[in-house]
Amino acid sequence: MTWRNTEFELGGVNHLALVCSDMQRTVEFYTEILGMRLVKTIDLPMDAGQHFFFDMGGGNLLAFFWFKDAPDAVPGVSTATTSPGIGDFTTAVGTMNHVAISVPEERFLEYRAKLKSKGVKVAPIIDHDDSPMGYAPEFHDDVYIRSFYFQDPDGILLEFACWRRELAQPGDVGHTPKTASDRRPRSASTV
Repeated sequence: MTWRNTEFELGGVNHLALVCSDMQRTVEFYTEILGMRLVKTIDLPMDAGQHFFFDMGGGNLLAFFWFKDAPDAVPGVSTATTSPGIGDFTTAVGTMNHVAISVPEERFLEYRAKLKSKGVKVAPIIDHDDSPMGYAPEFHDDVYIRSFYFQDPDGILLEFACWRRELAQPGDVGHTPKTASDRRPRSASTV
C-alpha cells in the first residue's frame, strides 16, 4: 500500500535550482555527459542572469541559475570539498549538500563505468546498510541503497543511487533527532 500525505497533496520535487559559474559549461555537462534534455531557458530581467531547466526523467527537473554578480563557491562551506568515501563532505547549514539521482540497480555498475569513460572522476561505491558505520565493507543482502558520488564542473556534489528495498520498514525509523544544541559549530578559521 502506498503512503498518502493527508496534510498536503505533494507530488515530489518540481525542480531543484542550483547556481553555476558558467551556463554553457553546465549545459554541456548535463546534456552531453549525463544525457539530460534542456527543456527551458530564461534570460532574467535587467540582465541579472539566466535560469535553465533540464529534464532528469520521471517528471523531475534540475534547474540552474547563472547570476552575473554571484559570489564564488566556498569549498567546505557552500559546497563539499570532496565525496563521501573519499573525505570530509560537510557543508554549512542551509546549503544543498548533494543531489542524489535515481538509477536502476541493474545498470548501476554500467553507469559508473560509463561516467569514468567520459573522464568524470567518481568516488568509490558505498553500500549503505544499518551497521554502526552506516556502510558495508562488502556488498550483502541487507544493503538498502547503493551509491557513488561525483562532481559537476562547479564542484556540485552529485550521487547516482539505487534503492534496493522500500523504506519505512521496521527499524528504519528509530533515531532521536538532534537539535541545534547538539552541534559543534566550526569557526571560520577551521573551515
